[in-house]
Amino acid sequence: MAHHGQRARILPQVDEGALMALSLDQHTILSAAITGGFFRSENEPSANKCRKLNAKGLLRRDQKDGAIWYPTPAAYALGIAQPPESPPGEEALPVASAGMSELVAAVEHARALFDAGDIKLARKISSVAYDEAKAAANSAERVKASRALVDKARRMQAEALKIESACDIAMADAVDEAQAKGQISLRGGRPETVQSSDRFTLEDVGIDKRRLHDARNLRNKVLSEPDYVDRIVEARLAQGLEPTRASLRHAVGTRTATKDDRGDDLYETPIEAMRTLLALESFALNIVEPSVGRGAILRPLEAAGYEVAISDIIDRGIVTQHGECQGVGNFMRSVAEGGGWDIVTNPPYGPANAYAAHALREHRPRKMALLLNLNFICGFENPDRRFVMDECPPSRVYVFTRRLPMMHRDGWDGPKASSQMNTAWLVWERNDDGTYGSGPPHLIRVDWNDYVDADPLSPGLGGYVDPIRFADAEEDFTRTTPRKTLDERASEAREMAEQWARGQDGFTRRDLRREIGVRDSVAEALIIEMMDRGLIGLPDNDGVHMVLAAKCEAA
Repeated sequence: MAHHGQRARILPQVDEGALMALSLDQHTILSAAITGGFFRSENEPSANKCRKLNAKGLLRRDQKDGAIWYPTPAAYALGIAQPPESPPGEEALPVASAGMSELVAAVEHARALFDAGDIKLARKISSVAYDEAKAAANSAERVKASRALVDKARRMQAEALKIESACDIAMADAVDEAQAKGQISLRGGRPETVQSSDRFTLEDVGIDKRRLHDARNLRNKVLSEPDYVDRIVEARLAQGLEPTRASLRHAVGTRTATKDDRGDDLYETPIEAMRTLLALESFALNIVEPSVGRGAILRPLEAAGYEVAISDIIDRGIVTQHGECQGVGNFMRSVAEGGGWDIVTNPPYGPANAYAAHALREHRPRKMALLLNLNFICGFENPDRRFVMDECPPSRVYVFTRRLPMMHRDGWDGPKASSQMNTAWLVWERNDDGTYGSGPPHLIRVDWNDYVDADPLSPGLGGYVDPIRFADAEEDFTRTTPRKTLDERASEAREMAEQWARGQDGFTRRDLRREIGVRDSVAEALIIEMMDRGLIGLPDNDGVHMVLAAKCEAA
């Protein structure tokens, strides 16, 4: 590895013959992109030139900032190596932006830059090569190309990842060395302890704080195991798995698990999330939970008085309170029978876009609540995401201001981490004309800690309570549904309360409230009525009402 102080810059020697078709302006833009790692189009004329270079496979557009353009491996390969002819009988790689020979050339160019000490540019080129190789392999798999082509692309992805990782480690070393000398500030701004010519920031190095944290973790791992990156990457290839950045981060012990490690994406929903939802939203009496897992959503729904139909892609032997077994099957292949049932679930995050879209297209729920990563409300690349957020938008988004307790995957027995994910309940409601949404979703910030002891809303009422106008007294709640009198609410719950009471020896008002899913005032009214009719006795010192068996049987 070259010493970090080296500043030699190896730029591609662009073959003039290969650029004959480019205008002077296009040549200037391409050279600037190769030199700086990217080019920003400041006006429409320059954007048009970038689009033409994109059509030639020389620039690619940033997915989030349309004004930023990156050079492709084809651009870096100009003048470095001409693509050799494919051996007789070998298929062409199904990738428009870069052929395999260009990927090889880009990876080798990045390696040469790294060896010469130009870490920043080597990192940019290896990152572009990684993305292109990943896309090439995915494209080859989609069109069922030969296994050899997929393996070649994965190999290039692996080599690019190794170089990128080596660059990150070198950057971490350089930052730590500069920080020790007071030459760099990690808090923003430039340090005042050294001469201005020696000062620089993380932006100058080409790394941000988040990536610096990952790079330091990786560097520390490599110090104890020098062959660590090679070993992890090669092991992934040997197992037929994709060598990804995520797999390397996870192996080091940072952030997220890989898709393979996540398995069937079972992350049990915290009870805090359910208490908040049930205190703010009322659903139809019958609910579908199509990803029941181990019942983290099912049990609170049943305790609040709902009847729940359950299923999951894995048979875990879960049953409802009535002993009904879960269904087994992939929800995204399910067909609605009757339709219109409410849905409440925490969907697997991998296929979350398709999952939500299938629910709205096929099942047409009257109301649906999904617990999702807050990032779900962003993004425009995925057509299913656009469908559920733009064409059929949710009515309300409950953003948790305090992160929910960490949702560890099922079977995890490692150290328990704190949550790094911002989550929200997204609630869709179907309009009378069959559409969803009526303008932008109502964004509501909630703290789950405020609902630890909150009562659930009664099943079957529909509507919701707006916590922005939340008051201490129940009578001061502002509801979107017509207010019912206490007598009306008690009358609706009477049969359910008496049926439940007949199966008890004794119970408290709190027990009744929790079991049939009513507010405290309704539970009190029901108990007074049952005492007046002689079905239960007066409460003892612990607030327990004994059930009078003879009276219950007669009733």
